[in-house]
Amino acid sequence: MTTRQKIRRTALFISFLLFPITMWYFSPYLIIMAASQHVINGSFIVFCAMLLFSIFFGRAWCGYLCPAGGLQECAMRIKDTPAKQGWRNNIKYVIWVLWIAGVFTAFVLGKNGVTVNPFYMTDHGISIAEIGAYIIYYGVMLLLVLPALLHGRRAACHYICWMAPFMVIGGTLGRILHLPQLHIASDKTNCVSCKKCSQACPMGLDVLKMVQAGKTGTCTECINCGACVDGCPKGAVKYAFLWRREKH
Repeated sequence: MTTRQKIRRTALFISFLLFPITMWYFSPYLIIMAASQHVINGSFIVFCAMLLFSIFFGRAWCGYLCPAGGLQECAMRIKDTPAKQGWRNNIKYVIWVLWIAGVFTAFVLGKNGVTVNPFYMTDHGISIAEIGAYIIYYGVMLLLVLPALLHGRRAACHYICWMAPFMVIGGTLGRILHLPQLHIASDKTNCVSCKKCSQACPMGLDVLKMVQAGKTGTCTECINCGACVDGCPKGAVKYAFLWRREKH
């Protein structure tokens, strides 16, 4: 394992350990409650920050800092097979659209003037500050880890993550505007089809197929973790920030 991957996995693990403190800042429920009172809460700020961050860095948040990602990569010790994708990847977008519609409706029907409170319903800034909140915490843990244990690598990221669409939208917007953006570039001429890139991918993506098709930089399921970059012995995949035409 390369130094970069050790650092990445350590960062994910620390993020996961801090989840009892930070969970409310990723809460899809709390943002609806806040919207009903016209409060811009912590999760609203975090989701907006994710959107802006992804314009320039794609889904790197998922690869390096997401607590749910850290939990699921721990689950890879139990089940380390690629999760089936295809139509299943679209489930998260259906969830996201219904949820955003709920947030919008709550705001329209809400009362009071608009205020900003990052710590809305968060005791001293800590999410799990009461014993009863651990029931919610472990319920969320089960929701996130069960798909990975049943279906394979980061299945919850593929199927149900309510945060991923923000970063997919941001990443797509960055590409449309031709902005500098972190991505995985490929050079098919250096590829020897060893499949080490696909074997290393924590999202279970067929990286080799994307290299052959020249589509490594536009895959919306890629989390820019660099595992394929560090696993490739020939430099056929690498990090890039400026967009260039990939070699075929």
